[in-house]
Amino acid sequence: MLFRLRFNQDDGQEKRAFIDSLNLQWEVVTEDEKLELSEHLLAATPGIRRIDDENWFKVDWTRVPELIEHRSVFMRKGKAYVPLREQTSMIMTEFSKRLEKALELSSRALPRIDEDDRLSPILTHLSKNFATPDAGFHDSESSLPGAPINAANVDNLSQHFPLCMKNLHTTLRKNNHLKHYGRLQYTLFLKGIGLSLEDCLVFWRQAFKTKTDDEFNKEYRYNVRHSYGDVGGDANRRGRGYTPYSCQKILTEHPPGPGEAHGCPYRHFDIDNLISMLQATGVYDREVIKGVKEDVEKKRYHIACNRVFEWAHKSEIKKVKDDNIWSPAELDTIVHPNTYFKRSYLLKNLNSLPKQDVKMEDS
Repeated sequence: MLFRLRFNQDDGQEKRAFIDSLNLQWEVVTEDEKLELSEHLLAATPGIRRIDDENWFKVDWTRVPELIEHRSVFMRKGKAYVPLREQTSMIMTEFSKRLEKALELSSRALPRIDEDDRLSPILTHLSKNFATPDAGFHDSESSLPGAPINAANVDNLSQHFPLCMKNLHTTLRKNNHLKHYGRLQYTLFLKGIGLSLEDCLVFWRQAFKTKTDDEFNKEYRYNVRHSYGDVGGDANRRGRGYTPYSCQKILTEHPPGPGEAHGCPYRHFDIDNLISMLQATGVYDREVIKGVKEDVEKKRYHIACNRVFEWAHKSEIKKVKDDNIWSPAELDTIVHPNTYFKRSYLLKNLNSLPKQDVKMEDS
């Protein structure tokens, strides 16, 4: 993000000089090829009315995954035709690739670096900056026998959502809309709790009640189906779609900008707004609020989230411990929003579910 900011702040002459120094070997699309593919290039580049108003580069599609993900470029025979105005994305991909290579080389030198007392404090600080361990997602996370997971019940189920998903749900109900990353993060979470594709489409259609059926079908329906693996290629072609975001991914990828509601409130909200939101959701205990503030100051965002969870479920957690209903592993630190939901749902429904159905771990 720092590199992107500095690059965008450079003037045109500085950018050109920098790009030339990288020797990226971009292939300029010739005038003849532009004319031949003009219909496709203009269709893939909104805002450009005439083919002469823009120039394109031709690169291997693997060099611009960000643009491919957002369908911002024309693809042909393994090549991505990238308009000049999208050069920032190409530069960012190249920067990330070189940074990754440099980090790999640096990691090999760690034994020697550890002996240098000038660098050790810096490395220690970096290693603790994002202390949330990453967590994969398994289908068992959504296994809730007998739970009414459907479009009509999402409002009721939201009482079991972590703060990040509560914020998305509240914003959606307030504005009847979420921006792209908010829709993606929330759709994958709903998929992870067990909401079917059909119910998810119903949910989003009802939520976007200010949109016409035609607008919804053109602008949003495909993306929901793509998240579920109903359309698209690669992993989606095999019917799996994308997996719900872990806490680590939410903390470190695509920080929210103005008007966006995705991300982690413990990290991306200022402390006053965070406390106001916690109080609005029923968290009023002074010691808990104080602990959350300390966690956030120390960048222990997932610890703050677990602190709130443990306070909200303290009586149920005591019961499963005292009665040996759950093993210690089933009460490990939560590092995935879908784990938060499942654990909350099971704890709050201890008395209404069969004993074999309130276990976090599958046999």
